[in-house]
This record gives sequence, C-alpha cells and structure tokens, in this order.
Amino acid sequence: MPSIRDDHGKDRAGAVPRYAILSHTWGADSVEVTFNDLTNGTGTDKPGYEKIRFCAEQAKQDGLDHFWIDTCCIDKENKAELSHAINSMFRWYRNTDRCYAYLSDVSTAKRKADSDTCEWESAFRRSKWFTRGWTLQELLAPRSVEFFSWQHKWLGNRDSLRQQIHEITGIPKAALQGELLSQFNVNDRLSWMENRETKREEDKVYSLLGIFGARISTFYGEGMAKAMGVT
Repeated sequence: MPSIRDDHGKDRAGAVPRYAILSHTWGADSVEVTFNDLTNGTGTDKPGYEKIRFCAEQAKQDGLDHFWIDTCCIDKENKAELSHAINSMFRWYRNTDRCYAYLSDVSTAKRKADSDTCEWESAFRRSKWFTRGWTLQELLAPRSVEFFSWQHKWLGNRDSLRQQIHEITGIPKAALQGELLSQFNVNDRLSWMENRETKREEDKVYSLLGIFGARISTFYGEGMAKAMGVT
C-alpha cells in the first residue's frame, strides 16, 4: 500500500503540484476519516479509509504524488478554512489532473466478459452518487471524471458514459462534454439540483456556488433562505 502523507497547507504560496481528487458520498464521522484523524495518525480502522487507500493507489498508478479528499483534507472546525474550501471547491475540481468517482454502492464482482456493462449498469443508474448535492459540481467541474466500483474497478469516464449520465440526471450532453456552464440559463442549472440531497440545508446553496461562478461568506446555521440572500 502506498504511504499517505499529510501535506495540509503545503504549496499554498507556490505552485500547486499535479494532483488527483476523489468524488464520493459522505458517511458519518464515525465512518469517514476526518481531518483530526489524519493529523493524529488515527482512523485507519474506519470503513472510510478504504476510499483513501483506493485514491492513493489509483493516483500512484496515474503517476501523481498528491491527492485530495474533502472528508479528511478540510479542517471543518476552522470556519475560515471551511468557508475558503467551500468557495474554492469548484476550482479545485476543475484544476485536478484526475477525478475519481468512487461509487460505494456499485459492484463489479459478478461482471462477465461477455456482458460488458449490463452486470453493473443498473446499479450505476441507481447509485446514490447521482442523488447528492455536492456531486453535481464534482461531475461537471473536472475536465474528465472516471467512475469506479467499490472494488476499485474502472467503469468508464464521463465521456464513455455520457448517454447513461444524461438519462440519469437530465443534464444536457453539451454540459457533460465541457461546454461553459454560463451558456445554460439559470433555471436549467437550478433544475440539475432537483431531487438531490444535502445533509445540511445551507449546502443546497453552497454546492451551487461554482455552478454559478459565485462566492459568498458561508455560515452553517444561517438557514437556506439567508444563504440565498433572502431576508
């Protein structure tokens, strides 16, 4: 297994190294490896550590020495850092060399050589990854997104799976091909968030900031109306 090093805060003043980034669905802190776990050298016994191991190994295969995962690379107790991360998230996903979408509910264990995608495609279409608020920008921001089963098997990328993703999400193929999001009207972009869930109501707004090229001061507890600027 490749070693995992905490480079939190490194390279902020200089050039950012090439990096991979993970897109996934969050579990509870009892499941996910948190920032505190990472800095304290704990959390390796948590189920969420498997995602870190996957990302490290895949990044190494792709010739990348750095990778970033939101659950453990943001100090959520530091409000200034959290606000900066929320406002920067779209850019971080846009600038990544590789984005790995880890689908924890899609299995390739029974995949057959003569059945190509049919063994896992139904699970892919039902994946909770397509129902989460934050994964919308994680789908659209990167130059490419590569999808993996929980067994670390490659399923395809945003281009090869474009038709399926369009059918699942209703997002136009042009947007999935990288067309500027500003070319789509506000109502269309808002419709992409319909039926998506977030753990906190403010995230319904925060997760759309990059989609609209906006920046705001974030404050959990303010409610969705205030987050939207409605008083």
